[in-house]
Amino acid sequence: MTNGLISSTVSRRGLLAGAGGLAVLAALTACSPGGTRSSTVKFWNMPWGGTAFSPLDKRITLAYKPADGLPAAGYQAVQWANFTTTFASAIASGTGPAVSSGSGTQAFQFAEKNHIAYADGLLESWRKDGLYDDFLPGLLDTMKTDKGYVAVPYNLDMRALWYRKSLLEKAGVEPPTDWQSYLDVCAALKKIGVFGFGIASGAQGNGFQSLVGLLINNGGGLFNADQKPDCVTPANIEALEFVVELVRKGYMDPGSVSYSTTNAQSQWKAGTFGMGFEGPGLAQVLGGSLVSDMAVTDPLTGAGGGKGALYFPNNIMMYRRTPSQKGSEAFLTYYYKNMAPLWTQKTGVGLPVLKSIAQTPEFRADANAVAMVEKWQPICKTWAAPGGDALFADVSLVDSTPAMSTFAQSVLSLKATPKEALQTLQRTLTSQQK
Repeated sequence: MTNGLISSTVSRRGLLAGAGGLAVLAALTACSPGGTRSSTVKFWNMPWGGTAFSPLDKRITLAYKPADGLPAAGYQAVQWANFTTTFASAIASGTGPAVSSGSGTQAFQFAEKNHIAYADGLLESWRKDGLYDDFLPGLLDTMKTDKGYVAVPYNLDMRALWYRKSLLEKAGVEPPTDWQSYLDVCAALKKIGVFGFGIASGAQGNGFQSLVGLLINNGGGLFNADQKPDCVTPANIEALEFVVELVRKGYMDPGSVSYSTTNAQSQWKAGTFGMGFEGPGLAQVLGGSLVSDMAVTDPLTGAGGGKGALYFPNNIMMYRRTPSQKGSEAFLTYYYKNMAPLWTQKTGVGLPVLKSIAQTPEFRADANAVAMVEKWQPICKTWAAPGGDALFADVSLVDSTPAMSTFAQSVLSLKATPKEALQTLQRTLTSQQK
């Protein structure tokens, strides 16, 4: 997902989530070594930003001039609509890319099917030229499995706490710093007719991400160190009891249980949402005068005294089917050294993964983006929390799935107690895990 103009539509993240998942699995199972091998390193990228992103990305790609004996690069923008089928059918027929981005968990799932060329050799070469040390702290570790690095971090999405400055000023309060002050700010906002727990938990919403972020904020999460579901914990129950308190006190719009992200954006624009956990590009998505009215708080201190939030390290992966593995690695080295304009020209590609890009004057002109990189990213955890940060294939079970939407709706509608909702989720995930 992105820091710019991509909406928070949840289907863009989980490769095997939703109705298309079984078809993707079937296609991958049927994969064979057939197909025609291209003479170019085919780079497939998603439209991560606004209308300016893909044209600029294509120009950067096609400007690559390979060393003698290595293949040139080709470019294809893959639209989010039906992208799971696009990748699965291409890989099954042997006509897929040599290098691509995709969903945040895609590389881990394709690695299980033996389609991924691990990035260990590439990263070792980057140790020698300094690029390895340019990554923000902890990011490369999220890509590491017991077989090697399945991909390279590319851009970041996260769920940070946003607020409308004018509404908090009207309510006479400062931004919250912990859970109690969050409740206090919500109470003040309620007095002026504003909801402090802005959330969208309908079928096209991302409310479950906000809830998992609060679990992590309290030292919890969904998976243990053995990469098994471990949902029913004291930290998780306590976090959801905090959510229930927000709901019961009227700090959440009752319609939020069925809101889409578009509905939520309308509420932000109307001034009925004053705070909420959203992605990096919220201010730009809302646009107009709200760009300067939106701000990100410092990370909250949870009830347990720690800090934490949920983030999504989107990545670029290499495939075993390539005209040249050396060529794939050479192209990626070029690409990472030349991709800064995607951020400095503000195409909406998301938060950068490289320190050098985050230090450019163009990027630092956005105080909210800087805050998310400098204050939020270091305390963020992936779906794998609290057992670890490294992603794995089974996080797709919680990444934009019906189980997670049901979980969030049962909590926010008060149809289940926190413990009951977590027990149901635990049973569902356990039954689905391979």
